[in-house]
Amino acid sequence: MDKKIRVLAAKPGLDGHDRGVKVVTSALMDAGMEVIYTGLRQTPAQIVEAAIQEDVDVIAMSILSGAHDYLFPKVMELLKEKGVDDVLVIGGGIIPDEDIPALKQAGIAEIFGPGTSTEDIVKYIKENIKR
Repeated sequence: MDKKIRVLAAKPGLDGHDRGVKVVTSALMDAGMEVIYTGLRQTPAQIVEAAIQEDVDVIAMSILSGAHDYLFPKVMELLKEKGVDDVLVIGGGIIPDEDIPALKQAGIAEIFGPGTSTEDIVKYIKENIKR
């Protein structure tokens, strides 16, 4: 039997809203994935540490605060420093379209905005995990 896809769901920064990430984590669990939710107000270092400790296949970050242009690339930088190159990193939340190219250049595989169907997120993960 295939090992379950392990996903770390994280809310980097000072964001206080987690309804969206909870909807996504439920959908991922319903799709048979194992989800570890780190809770609110995580630093990039805490997210990377948790991803390594939990041996996840995916890091899914959700952000509404506008600090994605700093926090998402910082997570990628720390993963690189730790030699982690086999984790799919995706983001979601309120992210202006014009910010997406820079985030993808930093290594974020995909950005899912408001209104993205959870089926699309599940499908993307299944088709793009790196193991």
